Amino acid sequence: MTEELTVGGWTAFHSLTSEEQQIFSEALRGFVGVKYTPTEVSTQLVNGTNYRYKCTASIPPSDVIWNAIVEIYKPINGQPHVTGITRI
Repeated sequence: MTEELTVGGWTAFHSLTSEEQQIFSEALRGFVGVKYTPTEVSTQLVNGTNYRYKCTASIPPSDVIWNAIVEIYKPINGQPHVTGITRI
């Protein structure tokens, strides 16, 4: 299934590609406290790419799990970084 990208528009949420998983891991490298596990992602093409990752979240060793959206921006040249985290 191919999806047409529109500059400024968000794609539907979909399973992560290996590249999207790598961007998530890179942006959260060194992040401590809450463990986020991405399940789906939506992207927006801008001057770079915005990512909205649907995640399950927990604070180990607790068994309490909740859902969150982790927003990441990946510039054309540069490292991806977290721009927001929202509990849902």
